[in-house]
Amino acid sequence: MSLPSTTKLSPHFFHIPTRLMGLDEEIPSARGNHQEQCYRIVIIQEGEGLLHADESSYPVFRGSVFGSRSLTELMLESIRLTPLKGLYMEYRCFCIDDSASYGIECNVPIHDIPSEILRLAGELESIWGGADQGEPFQLQHLFIKLLQEIHAETVCRSSSQHRPWVEQAQQYMEENYHKDLTREQMAAMAGVSPEHFSRMFRKHAGLTFNEYLTLFRIRKTQERLLTGSKDLNTLAQEVGYKEGLYLSRKFKEAVGVSPTDYKRKPKRIAALNLNHTASLLALGVTPELGVYTPWLQQTPHSNHLSAEHRFDPYALAFDHYYKTIASSNPDLIISYDSAMENKALLALAPVLKLPFKTMSWREQFRFIASAIDKDAAAEEWLARYDELVAHSNEVLNGVLGKRGSAIVWEICVDTAYCFSGSFGRGSQILYHDIGFQPPARLVDEGVHRRGFVEANISEIASYAADYIFITSLPNHPYGQKRVDALFSSKEWLHLDAVRHNRVYVLDQPELFFGYDPISTQAQLHEMINALTEHHKYA
Repeated sequence: MSLPSTTKLSPHFFHIPTRLMGLDEEIPSARGNHQEQCYRIVIIQEGEGLLHADESSYPVFRGSVFGSRSLTELMLESIRLTPLKGLYMEYRCFCIDDSASYGIECNVPIHDIPSEILRLAGELESIWGGADQGEPFQLQHLFIKLLQEIHAETVCRSSSQHRPWVEQAQQYMEENYHKDLTREQMAAMAGVSPEHFSRMFRKHAGLTFNEYLTLFRIRKTQERLLTGSKDLNTLAQEVGYKEGLYLSRKFKEAVGVSPTDYKRKPKRIAALNLNHTASLLALGVTPELGVYTPWLQQTPHSNHLSAEHRFDPYALAFDHYYKTIASSNPDLIISYDSAMENKALLALAPVLKLPFKTMSWREQFRFIASAIDKDAAAEEWLARYDELVAHSNEVLNGVLGKRGSAIVWEICVDTAYCFSGSFGRGSQILYHDIGFQPPARLVDEGVHRRGFVEANISEIASYAADYIFITSLPNHPYGQKRVDALFSSKEWLHLDAVRHNRVYVLDQPELFFGYDPISTQAQLHEMINALTEHHKYA
């Protein structure tokens, strides 16, 4: 049935990818390209450098994305030893009524994009030029999903630029606290009177301008005292004061003790995630508040744990979350740097923020130990662990000889995940401690860049490895049915690991979720026991 002639269709846009290449190749020149409908996207997956767009230059690094029309001349330049890695894409835009085209344009790169964008880009790269004929629309689906995610992020960033001036003023203070800031300067930047600035700032932040600036400077001082020893005069200049004596006075007014006494005294610690809780327990320190799994609670390290020490961050609304942490009266809060609540918690104590998924468990363990003067205890613990690793390798040398490839799968209801050594789940042991290598397909798909690979349960059999570990199985009947179908499939049964009984179904998700000293040691025991099931291992 045809539409009435009076009906006017709204413009609808369709986007078709036409080119995808790695950044190790030269970006095509825009000269002579007059296709107005053509757009470009650059996604940085690794490295640090500069993106030159026409006559402007911008810093870019892992998690940067840039979008423009094809007429923009682009060039990338690495500025570190590690070269820039990522993707360059071109796509065409069509409209059903031949109106102007519409594509993503972020002519100044945006940074720290969500990991989902990096994951989708990596998956798109892996199937470009070789899409599975059984899923003919997979590439198109992935590309549109990627565009949606990038578009949503650019809209979000654009709206954040129009935040209330008081929020922008607060962020400016947090980024420039080491400078000589005054209320009058901040009011002039916001375009309001100093009196109005004071009223609105206090209403928004709960503190006056001077109170907030002092608090932020003192918290930064506490962080620096815990993460690096410096003389007080140098530290004062780093946080915005002219000399150490004045800093010491302001510090004691805010904290109740001098900077030296704060650094030396035992700390009441709130650890806001499992890995940092376990790191403290391995050092012989029970945090005032910590996150525990039932598995961790059953270990000898948690023998003296009481109910008030346990904290479930996922079961609390923010008001209760904040009040629970406040009730522990912490001197120090340990969290990942990606936690949205960190800023609000500064009113309670300094927040020691560790990079999320970019520090190994050993680095996190040592960092925490250094902050609480437990360096020697950490090194003793790591030395004992390394002795256990050495013994494990001696046993495996006799039982297995050459290691070969191995993969760890965590199977959920609808999806399965495998990980690089930087993400844990036992892979840190396989690849870093006992000599296994990731299978070729994982390497080809860039698991070391992204940290993990996500796959359908039915696809697990296509990741051939000499040894397969399954650390988690779904409890839901739907997921169990899909796993049963996998285990009975021809592709699975033909795998060398299956035919030679080198598949180890451990199914201990709580144990293998941990990426910390206690969990890693227990994971090592489980994996070695599985690999040496018919041999003596103690």
